[in-house]
Amino acid sequence: MKKYISVVVFLLVNSILFCQKLSLVNTFHIASPGGWDYLKVSPVHDWLYVSHGTQVNILNKTSGDSVDVILNTPGVHGIAFDEINHKGFISNGRGNSVTVFDINTNATLAQIPTGANPDAITYEPFTKTIITCNGRGKNLTMIDPATNKVLDSIVIGGKPETAVSDDHGLFYVNVEDKNEIAVVDLKTKTVIHHWSLLPAEEPTGLAYNANTHRLFAGCDKSLVVLDSKSGEVKSRISIGEGCDGVSFDPVTKRIYTANGSGTVTVIHEDDADHYTILENAISKRGARTITLDEKTHTIYLPTADFLPLPVGQQGRPPMKPGSFQILVMK
Repeated sequence: MKKYISVVVFLLVNSILFCQKLSLVNTFHIASPGGWDYLKVSPVHDWLYVSHGTQVNILNKTSGDSVDVILNTPGVHGIAFDEINHKGFISNGRGNSVTVFDINTNATLAQIPTGANPDAITYEPFTKTIITCNGRGKNLTMIDPATNKVLDSIVIGGKPETAVSDDHGLFYVNVEDKNEIAVVDLKTKTVIHHWSLLPAEEPTGLAYNANTHRLFAGCDKSLVVLDSKSGEVKSRISIGEGCDGVSFDPVTKRIYTANGSGTVTVIHEDDADHYTILENAISKRGARTITLDEKTHTIYLPTADFLPLPVGQQGRPPMKPGSFQILVMK
């Protein structure tokens, strides 16, 4: 009987999660100037680290209250954490460097040179290294987090936008200007596959489900699902415009694409080869990057208010000063 009840409860909870709509539950305002890129929830504290111009703002992830600020991070893009060595790492795109900080005190510990224009940054558990995707350098930089020393550089042959690991020695890299995923063997430190995403273009966000061996590559107006073992494209799913970030929730089996046009496309992974679009939830224009808090199933998206473009001008409108904000959706 107990087993039966447990199964019923499990199915009921999953049914509720499947049907639940994504909604805006809070907005955290940050008045300081500057642009933004990635953000990340601390695995140790209830803190949200937000890239913002030349600094990283640290907020309480629940209340939005300011916790701290890490300065001197020019052109900051991303944040990664190494719990083993109690350190955090920040990629500085204009500084061609990584800032190392103490994960408990947020005090800066070191600055490490990298390839040109480090963008996405991640802790890779198989090699126990920090890896940066260097946009202009067209390569990866591998860093030993214990010693803060550069170990190696891996040539990608294109602009690496972001990357994910299978935790077993393979590293998958979205190559934005080649419209492909490059597969890196971390044992040999070489690219072993180039998997085309065409006709999809400009891959940016990338997420991974280790259980189904599926990669989710966010491209212009489409999410491409690939088999991580063969590179075979399993599905192409229409999403909103201007995606720059993708997250996957392994509990709810939901894929989120952050679309700069002002929506979040929510997709359910029914099984490895079947997907259902649940909704295109309203976010806000400019909210194009995303992070997921797996503990609370909350997503965070940075954006701002924008001024009208001057008559005759095209491109991205200017940001309204002091309007930077984090959307909290659940």
